Amino acid sequence: MDFSKETALCETILFLESEPLTPKVLSNKAQLSEEVVEKCLEKLKEKYSAEDSGIELSMVTGGWCLTPKKEYWEVLKEFYGSKRDGRLSKSAMETLAIIAYSQPITRAEVEQLRGVGVDNMIRLLIERNLIKEVGKKEVPGRPTLFGTTKEFLKLFHLNSISELPKLDEDDEKRFELAR
Repeated sequence: MDFSKETALCETILFLESEPLTPKVLSNKAQLSEEVVEKCLEKLKEKYSAEDSGIELSMVTGGWCLTPKKEYWEVLKEFYGSKRDGRLSKSAMETLAIIAYSQPITRAEVEQLRGVGVDNMIRLLIERNLIKEVGKKEVPGRPTLFGTTKEFLKLFHLNSISELPKLDEDDEKRFELAR
């Protein structure tokens, strides 16, 4: 069996969906078995790995979605990035990077690393749903701990936080000294 029609159906669903889909959800939407969906996903991965394809099948936040290939996205993201959010300032990106690499982390720890107040940056990143409160630190005053969200992973095309680029030794030491 070549699964051409089934693969086309799965491809159409992935194209129409704005959120990544697990094989189980895709199976329910396509009314196909999970085994057939897995075969279809393999065919789509093969199809999109071709050099003449500008998109790829990507695992993001535990589900599959169609995304632009990284080399093309780098060229086009300024035009096709999220219009409503706009670009993040250098300060916001620095704050977000500190939270992403150090999570869970308190506001005071972020300020210690940045050397400046971060109230506005924290508020902005929460409004954009890139970070969230993930608990309270077990120290006097019980300050709020922050971590990244699924939206953060989607924005940076990551399946999990472990896919962040590795820090060099100097940056790792700087992050450790702040703790």
